[in-house]
Amino acid sequence: MHAPRVEDKATPYWWEAAPLTPLPQQPLPRNLDVLIVGAGYAGLSAGLVLAREGRSVAAFDAMDPGEGASTRNGGITSGTIRPDYATLTRRFGEEKALAIEAEGKAAREFLYDFIKTEGLVCDFQPVGQFKGAFGYEQYEAMARTADRLAKKLGIEAYAVPYAEQRKYVGTDVYRGGTVRMDIGGLHPAKFHSELLRVALASELTVHGRTPVISIDRDGSGFRVLTAAGTVRARQVLVCTNGYTDAAVPFLRRRLVPVRSRIIATEELAPDVMARLMPKRMMITENREVGFYYRPSPDGRRILLGGRDSSRVGDPAAPKLLLRKGLINLFPELEAVRLSHSWFGNVAMNRDMIPRIFEKDSVVYATGFCGSGVVWAPWVGMHAAHKLMGHEERARTAFDFRPPAFIPFYRGNPWFMPAFIQGYRMHDRIAMWRASR
Repeated sequence: MHAPRVEDKATPYWWEAAPLTPLPQQPLPRNLDVLIVGAGYAGLSAGLVLAREGRSVAAFDAMDPGEGASTRNGGITSGTIRPDYATLTRRFGEEKALAIEAEGKAAREFLYDFIKTEGLVCDFQPVGQFKGAFGYEQYEAMARTADRLAKKLGIEAYAVPYAEQRKYVGTDVYRGGTVRMDIGGLHPAKFHSELLRVALASELTVHGRTPVISIDRDGSGFRVLTAAGTVRARQVLVCTNGYTDAAVPFLRRRLVPVRSRIIATEELAPDVMARLMPKRMMITENREVGFYYRPSPDGRRILLGGRDSSRVGDPAAPKLLLRKGLINLFPELEAVRLSHSWFGNVAMNRDMIPRIFEKDSVVYATGFCGSGVVWAPWVGMHAAHKLMGHEERARTAFDFRPPAFIPFYRGNPWFMPAFIQGYRMHDRIAMWRASR
């Protein structure tokens, strides 16, 4: 018997409609008000704000702009914070915990308004998100969380019992779940392309395929060595996240790049999509290493993603694991072919919270922990106002101390396969308990 065919293309499905376009070479500026490292969502959002305020600003990216996570992610506007409310309260106090949760609502509203007011054509669909529960205890806890979000923050959130589950997702794997209507989906590569368009039109200069090699103090400013030469800048903003390299060693010791992989099915019949994804919602699961999935913007395919424990190359095993997960959710898709499989890096830190912080006068906007569609533009914008000294507009719950460093780590995440396997074991135990 032949092994299942994995995919036709190892490039992101998103690049079909919004292919990466190398930018023309630009003259290297000798002096800048602000130099930005990274031209993904965060770097472009910050650069847009700075350029519109009249600053001379340029963003430098080691790859083509957007080639990293900005055009590889699932396009879900979740703004998820990994630690739950109880954990945030224990670590930072109730006031900080509530401020972090409230800011998620503000960040999503900002993103949606930004898309509308800037006229960004990126297939944004405010369809809501369903989160699946494994077992009655999980369902009860999730229902309480939904009730708290509705009462304290005014978010349209509610529980969905198992008996009504198939109105939201065509699987029996979960035992109910919750819905949040403030979450939607967009086309991440189109969003980046449109963000780049408006940033360039606002006179942000973007240098693609021009890595930053080092950043050094130079009197009251900085001397930044790039692959194209040296630039002097009054201020520096680092927005590298999951693709942080040796140019910023302080940050590299605090962010761990973790692969996230996504598969896309071939086009499915309309009646199949109507059964499996009846409300066209974004879907997540209440697991440590669960799946996230969604319909494509045109409603013809299912895209499913999850953590990838591989570290080098493009092995088949992680793709087959996602395919197995897809079939477990939707057994009728067993014979369906995959059209695309790809991966990209997300950046985790020990607190699992996005951050703005300052170290040796360099400002950092980073650490989005797999939820950069919402957090990267929000944090980038606030970092820009911080650089300009706009105290009120810069205020955010995410501007505080740097993430803690990771002992014995300098950029090679050798420990991640073991960590991910540990999380999967935790999930298996939790599911076994839920099924008793």
